[in-house]
Amino acid sequence: MHHTAPDPTDAHADPAGASPPSGDAPSGARARRRPLALALGLALPLTLVAACAQGAGSEGEQGDGADPVSSATSDVSEAAALTPRLAITYDGGVQVLDATTLEVVDDLELAGFNRLNPAGDGRHLLVSTSGGFQVLDVGTWAEPHGDHAHYYTADPVLTDVTYAAEKPGHVVVHEGRTALFDDGTGEITVLDSAAVADPHGIDDARTLTTPAAHHGVAVELSDGSLVVSEGTEDARTGVRLLDPAGAEVAATDQCPGVHGEAVAADEAVVIGCEDGAVVVAGGAISKVAAPDAYGRIGNQAGSEASPFVLGDYKSDPDAELERPTRVSLVDTRDASLRLVDLPASYTFRSLGRGDAGEALVLGTDGSLHVIDPEAGTVVRSIPVVDAWEEPEEWQEPRPALLVQDGIAYVTDPAGRAIHAVDYVGGEVWKSAALDVVPNELAGVTGKPAATGAHDDHEHAHEEGEHAHEEHAEDGHEGHDHDHEEG
Repeated sequence: MHHTAPDPTDAHADPAGASPPSGDAPSGARARRRPLALALGLALPLTLVAACAQGAGSEGEQGDGADPVSSATSDVSEAAALTPRLAITYDGGVQVLDATTLEVVDDLELAGFNRLNPAGDGRHLLVSTSGGFQVLDVGTWAEPHGDHAHYYTADPVLTDVTYAAEKPGHVVVHEGRTALFDDGTGEITVLDSAAVADPHGIDDARTLTTPAAHHGVAVELSDGSLVVSEGTEDARTGVRLLDPAGAEVAATDQCPGVHGEAVAADEAVVIGCEDGAVVVAGGAISKVAAPDAYGRIGNQAGSEASPFVLGDYKSDPDAELERPTRVSLVDTRDASLRLVDLPASYTFRSLGRGDAGEALVLGTDGSLHVIDPEAGTVVRSIPVVDAWEEPEEWQEPRPALLVQDGIAYVTDPAGRAIHAVDYVGGEVWKSAALDVVPNELAGVTGKPAATGAHDDHEHAHEEGEHAHEEHAEDGHEGHDHDHEEG
């Protein structure tokens, strides 16, 4: 999922003194900071035909076998079980945390405003840089051996493997395939998720280019068909469904302001519009009409366990910064839309999905609101942080939500803390202080890519999505403010 940000092209798109709640709060020794040099010069441009593999230095060479003695890692240790980890960006670097203890594992210095994207293999993340998508080895993985597996951890490292892009935009992981979209060229690159850290992984990548460069998104389905946005630098207007050979199966131009994507049960894909959304399912595209003339959905969170897609919802076309208090639920079975009122507003980093398909929204009232998507009602609200207000600039830190392995993780920039929330039991079960102000939040489970229907690909769709175009306008790695929203 995605992250699965607001749309910079959308003028209508989208903290102080908070103390962490009571609970178990391990202090976590401050990890050493290791400066990292971006190996952007090693990236080769992507082409419409077979692209050359990225030449990586010894520190970045590792294939999909995830060799525990890989030269990409150091201090490899065998663990008794999976060791999920979190990654938090801050002004000047990325901190990696143990997802169970919330203790800091390492601190990687990295200048600039950094974006984190899922890679899809359970071990790596993709960092959007000024030269492309650079692979971050978070340092936790499993190796199956017959009826059992061995588990390993190592120091996190920013590898030399980079997928070149003028303006790295959305990354979508689905069914073991990772789709990269370059907003600067309109080029789409789809890789095997298990080979994303392999310097030769791009040799077998699927590549194509949209008719015009735009802040876009692409999703490869299990049969090899591709859902891709349509637009130009000035406007995004539609969605196309292409068959495995690239021929158009269905298309619509009735989706102004295309932004964001999410995959629901039965592989239904929802794309957001300024007047609702579209659903791509069963080889057809259906329009979902918003109840307002301007009803913008730009960020979504999907779940394979649910036919519903959770999205944001903005209805004021004249607002410079709308702080919505309603979310949208799109039923992919009949392409219908329902709005749910919340007791507070929220932002593009507020949407997530539970393991059973619960819709989760982190509100500015400091609570995590759990919604039953079938009933369209809030079933519980869990206090997590102090009340906060969305900052004017979308790049500024604000509380972020990540759901992983049945736990909701919430950052608290004002209180310099992170909290692990049991959203089923309704309580914060662990909290930890941070020595940095957290911004973006991502995670890896350590689980290898699971077998899927399409060439053994795994589904790991990022929840929620951030626009990249606005980011591009600001000169930050080609992301836009829509990336926040979507």
